[in-house]
Amino acid sequence: MTTSDILKSARNAKMYLASMDADSKNRALLAMADALEEGCDAILAVNAQDLDAVRGQVSDVMLDRLMLNRERISGMAEGIREVVALPDPVGRLLTQRTTADGLLLKKISVPLGVVAIIYESRPNVTSDAAALCIKSGNVCVLRGGKEAYRSSHAIVDAMRKGLEKIGISPAIINILDDTTRAGATELMKANGYVDMLIPRGGAGLIRACVENATVPCIETGTGICSVYVDKEADQTKALKIIENAKTQRPSVCNAEETCLVNSSIAAEFLPKLRKLLVEDRQAAGKKPVELRLCDEALKIIPGTAATDKDFDTEFLDYILAVKVVENVEEAVRHIALHSTHHSDAIITENKKTADYYVANVDSAAVYVNASTRFTDGGKFGLGCEMGISTQKLHARGPMGLEELTSYKYVVEGSGQIR
Repeated sequence: MTTSDILKSARNAKMYLASMDADSKNRALLAMADALEEGCDAILAVNAQDLDAVRGQVSDVMLDRLMLNRERISGMAEGIREVVALPDPVGRLLTQRTTADGLLLKKISVPLGVVAIIYESRPNVTSDAAALCIKSGNVCVLRGGKEAYRSSHAIVDAMRKGLEKIGISPAIINILDDTTRAGATELMKANGYVDMLIPRGGAGLIRACVENATVPCIETGTGICSVYVDKEADQTKALKIIENAKTQRPSVCNAEETCLVNSSIAAEFLPKLRKLLVEDRQAAGKKPVELRLCDEALKIIPGTAATDKDFDTEFLDYILAVKVVENVEEAVRHIALHSTHHSDAIITENKKTADYYVANVDSAAVYVNASTRFTDGGKFGLGCEMGISTQKLHARGPMGLEELTSYKYVVEGSGQIR
């Protein structure tokens, strides 16, 4: 089917899905989860083809983003089942009051309609997005990246088979065949068909959507996340947090990219940081972290000299930009200049300093003594997520079910006229 045909089918399915009650939507989700596990072998077979097609052309970290295995597919199915357990976000009475004219004014949550998602090489996004859309009453139109073309289509095929098996129209889940830029642009300009567009990927994709979309668009994803180690930090705690934030899964948007260290402890802390991320990892046969160091840090430990560009880069790799700052105020100023407003953390035992940081860092998630890796729909209790919104209008932070609804006013009168 052409993109135009798919969009028309999606629009026609809006009323069908909007009329489904909570039990019907949950039955659909459970069928999709079961079908993913039943189709595991077929999905893994085509995922292997996707991996073979890009091996040697992309980094090992990016291959990890693309790779599926039985555990990950089971995790995708479990993520759908977790969405089933969440309250239905549609039809909630948000507020109610009687106006001066005697009208009963109700504000009620409703689906957005057709939600389109453009994403790159993470096939698990396919099932997450479909589950959240269906639970929130939205028809989804998926446009995956060319690197994961086979995997994403196999996942959609499995979920649609699950729907058909229980007599629910598969038209509520759609995926585009066109992975070209022209195809993406067509989706960005699908006025009258797409009610919200969500890009989920790198800075280039997000910028292209924000600049070119004529349909409503949510800015998501790019994560230049920082951890500031204060002079009153528990250094053991700081090292543990930084190791997790940088190395647990460096290819994701909530991984740490910048480490800011207070000058009062830099001479003591930076050698510990290098030992942990470079020497200890090398000794254990793991990939060491490349430290890109400001001039002051280079005076203390060896590493690569950082350029200004390094503090504006989402590496998505085993690379960490390190800067020595005088105090929390300078740390906050640095973040204001370089942050993408995703997730930033402070490590300190001083509550006053922590409060200053929290009040002045303008990010969707601000952490005190914890890893930035927790900015995640599942970890926030949302089941899974559509993406991490870094803007302020409509949605901010992990986008779960509530963020995929709007509202309408229902006005009940008894014959009033104005």
